[in-house]
Amino acid sequence: MEKISGAFSTKSETVVGSGATRRKAVRKAYWYAEEADPADDGVRMILVRPLNANKVPSGSGDIVPLPDFLTRFSPELEFYQTEVYPRIRELGDTLARAEEQRGRGALYSAQFEFESALGLDEQNIRANFGLGLTYMQRGDAEKAGDIFKRVVSLDAAFSPEHKHLFNEFGISLRKSGLTDQAVEYYSRALEIADDDENLRYNIARAQFERGDEAECRANLMKALEIAPLMDEANRFLEFLDKRKG
Repeated sequence: MEKISGAFSTKSETVVGSGATRRKAVRKAYWYAEEADPADDGVRMILVRPLNANKVPSGSGDIVPLPDFLTRFSPELEFYQTEVYPRIRELGDTLARAEEQRGRGALYSAQFEFESALGLDEQNIRANFGLGLTYMQRGDAEKAGDIFKRVVSLDAAFSPEHKHLFNEFGISLRKSGLTDQAVEYYSRALEIADDDENLRYNIARAQFERGDEAECRANLMKALEIAPLMDEANRFLEFLDKRKG
């Protein structure tokens, strides 16, 4: 069975004017749709995200059941091929260059590429994380803090598909001395995934470094409730017990 993906549109009617000038106006909105995991009852689900002014999908979007999607959304094949796909490819290529540059330590080039990606989609998760990590590698805590404020406001930043990025970002905040931001960041992540032992362990480390030993211990205990054999958490607790003793 072929999965749904591509550009689609919806139409909505609004009334404008009044009296003799009153009339109906049709507004057309464009979306990028791709099939998501099915619901528990087997119904096919579609993730729809709005296309921004640069014609790339932006934001976290909404999940729509297939029957509802087929009723509300109309395919826009030519628009996808001529307008949307080239911009999505441009964004992907820009992010790949940015991540390659950061990986080999060319941090100013990486910054330029990440900023170019954000010019196409200011909510892009990979670009925001990448730019924040680049600033931290450069030792620019002030600019990294600005990116942190943007990241914590984006729900999509804490989705499972970005887990490796948000873990790296939080660890880098702590290692850069931004412990208050690291604790706030991990607290935000735990609102979405409170049963993740690695998040519990990482927030415990940040709490310890800023002097919150009681909260550190509490999160280590929660990490061990989730994963009783977690070596790092057990060793950390032993360290705390020896300090106390």
